[in-house]
Amino acid sequence: MAKSQWIVDATHSSIDFSVKHMMIAKVKGSFHAFEANIAADADDLTSADIQLTIDLNSVDTRNKDRDAHLRTPDFFDIEKHPSLVFTSTAITKTDDGEYSVVGDVSLHGVTRSEKFAVSFEGAGKDPWGNEKVGFSATGSLKRSDYGLTYNAVLETGGVLIGDEVKVSIDIEAAQQG
Repeated sequence: MAKSQWIVDATHSSIDFSVKHMMIAKVKGSFHAFEANIAADADDLTSADIQLTIDLNSVDTRNKDRDAHLRTPDFFDIEKHPSLVFTSTAITKTDDGEYSVVGDVSLHGVTRSEKFAVSFEGAGKDPWGNEKVGFSATGSLKRSDYGLTYNAVLETGGVLIGDEVKVSIDIEAAQQG
């Protein structure tokens, strides 16, 4: 079959993250503004083309001061690097409804290949007859791989901010045309 275009339904989708704080707790946050271009054949998801763009200015950790700091040159430097972009390069089926999605992540002026575990959550028609699909993805990024090295050493010998950022994505998309 031919590939169809799918548009993300942002009201039913989310991009969340967590990072260790003081090596003893997690700080969680979300990005509220994002879009994706998805071209996929529902019968062969391994051939899909995915590009996801996140507006880094939309970061929300439920703390305005921390969010403002994340936008500065200490972290995202949104004046110079306003977006994170993910572009898929390879999709492999790993089990029934389970996939490994590899792609290029461009963040803070650095592009690196990263891998995410993706689950196909299902498909169906909404009450208005629109075909919808759902996916969830998990993965992690190392801040230091992208030049995001701001930190502080703790009195106990640890660091204030962990290097690993865990990412969780839930997407609902509608088929176009």
